[in-house]
Amino acid sequence: AAMASCGWARAVRGLLLDVSGVLYDSGADGGVPIAGSVEAVRRIKASGLKLQLCTNETQATRENFVRKLRALGFDISVSEVTAPAPAACRLLRERGLRPHLLVHDDLVPEFAEIDKTNPNCVVLGDAAENFTYENLNKAFRLLIGMEKPVLISLGKGRYYKETDGLKLDVGAYMKALEYACDVQAEVVGKPAKRFFESALAELGVPPEQAIMIGDDIMNDVGGAQQCGMRALQVRTGKYRPSDENHPEVKPDAYVNNLAEAVDIILQQL
Repeated sequence: AAMASCGWARAVRGLLLDVSGVLYDSGADGGVPIAGSVEAVRRIKASGLKLQLCTNETQATRENFVRKLRALGFDISVSEVTAPAPAACRLLRERGLRPHLLVHDDLVPEFAEIDKTNPNCVVLGDAAENFTYENLNKAFRLLIGMEKPVLISLGKGRYYKETDGLKLDVGAYMKALEYACDVQAEVVGKPAKRFFESALAELGVPPEQAIMIGDDIMNDVGGAQQCGMRALQVRTGKYRPSDENHPEVKPDAYVNNLAEAVDIILQQL
């Protein structure tokens, strides 16, 4: 009976799902699905609701990322993934920017068609082991040497959860370069409004008929709400109980996991 009063679940036509911490916890072994999430994606599709994954994943090309998700049992195609690298490529082309890439080796193919000679900007992704002092210092020297430094960051997350624990994310390194070069990074990915708007466009649903489901209170929940969407926080992934007292962001609801959210939403259809 309590579930019937979930006003936030009404008039939904599409769902945007964060991936890491909602569908699965990543890890060196390829990661593990979160209990109930494979079935939840299957049920969303069977219900006729539209589905788009909205991820800040930048450790793999979308093709390889989707291959990994499919291996974990998720029925997902490349066109259902909105990710920062393709969005960054569009921006680089529009503005005639030639990037120096400080990204994960596995992401480099996403930038194959982009001119990288004589760089006039730095693109920063979740480079993991490539975040060495030498690599950061090279990016710093390029930026500090530019008349108008341009730093593009693929997301600004602080940390994320892998199977063996929490990992520093791209945002920490973005802040280091911002501080050293006295520059403001441009974020491509969540929580940037343009990024959510392109995910909604791909979903084909207006913001008021979409719900974002994520584990990151700032980037998933806060970002989606600023675009006029409802947003739920799952108590999986990097969720911590302290998120529930966040001074700025109040999710439309907390749910234990994606499966519970889908149960409630499908009951309202």
